Amino acid sequence: MATSAVAPAPAADPTTGPVRSARGAVPADLWDKQVGLLMRDYPYDSIMAARVLDQGYAYLLTAMNHRGQKLGLAPSKLVDIGVHTIILDTVAYAELCEKFNGGEFLHHVPKVDFKNDGSVIKTAHIIAADGWEVDLSLWADAAECGPCHPGNDSH
Repeated sequence: MATSAVAPAPAADPTTGPVRSARGAVPADLWDKQVGLLMRDYPYDSIMAARVLDQGYAYLLTAMNHRGQKLGLAPSKLVDIGVHTIILDTVAYAELCEKFNGGEFLHHVPKVDFKNDGSVIKTAHIIAADGWEVDLSLWADAAECGPCHPGNDSH
């Protein structure tokens, strides 16, 4: 089995130093396609679509980096839109899991009920600690997060 390809977080504090952009982890043609899908399916311009997609990737790559730690990571409602756009492109998502999750498929196991336990803002902080750029305005609905199932092989 391959080891995780997620690069270590930069040495600098992500709030004051260099941060990673999720766009750099995605081939340009795939990025453009997924931005286009968001613009097709939501009332987003290209800038908003790119922001949502970026945060969706940052969330998924962080979840992969912390696989098995049962941190209870959860995206905001807006970030979850980006997550769904990514995972619904199943061939590309499987390749992402192969590259960044040690060859293991990171399953998406939604629950029906929303949580209101602070896990969304905690997730944003973990993403930042991992060195990813965090667009805090997209995490603003932190009081009510997506109902993802925390587990060893799912988010």
